Amino acid sequence: MIVQAKEECLEPKYHRCRVGLNHLAFHAEIKLQVDLMTEKLMAKGYRVLYRDWHPFAGGDGHYAVYCEDPDRIKVELVAPSG
Repeated sequence: MIVQAKEECLEPKYHRCRVGLNHLAFHAEIKLQVDLMTEKLMAKGYRVLYRDWHPFAGGDGHYAVYCEDPDRIKVELVAPSG
């Protein structure tokens, strides 16, 4: 099978704001899990997003950590509100 593509399309740069998978969300059981994951992510050098609003970057009552994986996909771990 042969697939033809323009040179500039052979290795397109990924950006989470383009079409396709851009955000994975996971549910934590308690807020402490979000806090512990935040510490682990930072210790391993991952880019934690929205640091100015952390852990409420998703809005009041939305306790979460957001980061980028190596492919720049946004990953979220959110705890139940309350």
